[in-house]
Amino acid sequence: MSELHILIVSNLGQFNHLIHRTLRDMDELDGVPIGPELVENTLSLEEMVAYEPDGIIIGGGPDIKKSGNSIHYLQRLDVPMLGICLGHQLMALAYGGKVRRGAHGGYASVEVEVLAEDEILKGVPHRMNVWASHMDEVAELPPGCQVRLLRALEAVSYTHLTLPTN
Repeated sequence: MSELHILIVSNLGQFNHLIHRTLRDMDELDGVPIGPELVENTLSLEEMVAYEPDGIIIGGGPDIKKSGNSIHYLQRLDVPMLGICLGHQLMALAYGGKVRRGAHGGYASVEVEVLAEDEILKGVPHRMNVWASHMDEVAELPPGCQVRLLRALEAVSYTHLTLPTN
């Protein structure tokens, strides 16, 4: 593989640009150059396939109603995908989970605990503080998923046990 081509789907959140920059600044992963590209969530499935991505990150945003075609990408594209913030919630919905309003709105530092290490969480401290939104949350995991990371009693990271992860 000459380059790891990663698409970051913008769901209109400011953090999407930081995800793109972080990947760009990483330069390479396990010796393979990373080629990140920020794309709009309104691209058709055919346009997404034309990019020939090796992986897709479904980014954050202010509202599920503004998530464009993100759920279609999740359901129909056969490449490893990572959902961050709203993308995490969209993944739950796309695969049969449930999302609800959180008990408290806002954005704050919270402690999370790694329950099961996988490729994405390899090398991450067992406990750490992260910034997190409390507005919406995954209330019920999709069938076939396993919790990997917890914030208090809420799952904030999960892995589908049969869909591609690398």
